[in-house]
Amino acid sequence: RRKTIIFGWFGRWCAVLGASCVHKGSCHCGAVRFEADLQTPIEVQTCTCSICEKTGFIHVIVPNSKFRITQGQANLTEYTFNTGVAKHLFCKTCGVKAFYRPRSNPDGWSINARCLEGYPNLPLRWIAPFDGRDWENQPSIAHKSEEWHPRSQTH
Repeated sequence: RRKTIIFGWFGRWCAVLGASCVHKGSCHCGAVRFEADLQTPIEVQTCTCSICEKTGFIHVIVPNSKFRITQGQANLTEYTFNTGVAKHLFCKTCGVKAFYRPRSNPDGWSINARCLEGYPNLPLRWIAPFDGRDWENQPSIAHKSEEWHPRSQTH
């Protein structure tokens, strides 16, 4: 079991549990940059699907309104497979997938926590992995891309 860190330095202090702060991130080379409004602690989750396991993606799912690409939109290339619903976006220069439109939440974004400035010293709250190998038989996580609500600390 991972320990939850309540406070930490990540560009500025979010001293109140549940506070929303702007977090910045990028791909490896910095050609693609983004920012997102995230609540403290940041809820993160792994997934057991083939692409997430092979890339080590750690999901932070946010509503569309809480995510902004601030640089490098034209430097992104898209990859789809299987149903084609998920839009995997990679930096054309370094190949890193810092964020994408997930199949589970096509109206929102999934940010790779590893691409946030300050990772791994961010205030994170790890939740149980999503069983992406058996995707169709899992409870929906569509609520994660809805606007903030009490069911999830990141929405």
